[in-house]
Amino acid sequence: MSAGEIAALIAAGAFVVLVILLAIPLVKLGRTLDEATVAIRAAQEGSGPLLDGATTTLNQVNTQLERVDGITSNARAVTSNVSVLTSLFTATLGGPLVRAAAFSYGVSKAIKARRVGRKAAAVAPRRSVPLRGRRGRTS
Repeated sequence: MSAGEIAALIAAGAFVVLVILLAIPLVKLGRTLDEATVAIRAAQEGSGPLLDGATTTLNQVNTQLERVDGITSNARAVTSNVSVLTSLFTATLGGPLVRAAAFSYGVSKAIKARRVGRKAAAVAPRRSVPLRGRRGRTS
C-alpha cells in the first residue's frame, strides 16, 4: 500500500463518519416531519365539525340580522310617519291653539283684576259722618 492509497482510505473513512454524523440529524428531522404530518391531519379532522358548527351559527346569525333589518325598517317608517303627523298637527292646530291659550290667559287676568278691584272697594273704610270744620281745635 502506497501513501496515496492510505490517504484515500483515510479520506473514505472520514467521509463515512461524516455521512453517519449527518444521517442522525436527517433521521431526527424525518421523524419530526412525520409527527408534524400526523398533527396536521388530526387538526384537519377536528376542524371539519368545528367549521360546520361555525357555518350553522353564521347562517342563524344572518337569519336574525334579516329579522332585525326588517324591524329597523319598520321603526324608521313609524318614526317618519310620527314626524309627518307632528308637523301636520303643529301646522293645523298650533296657531289656533296658541290664540285660544292667549285669549284664556287674558280673560283670567281680567277676571282676577276685577276681583281685586271689588275686594279693594269692600275693604276701604267708609265714613258715615262727613267731616266738618277743623277737628281738635277749641275756640
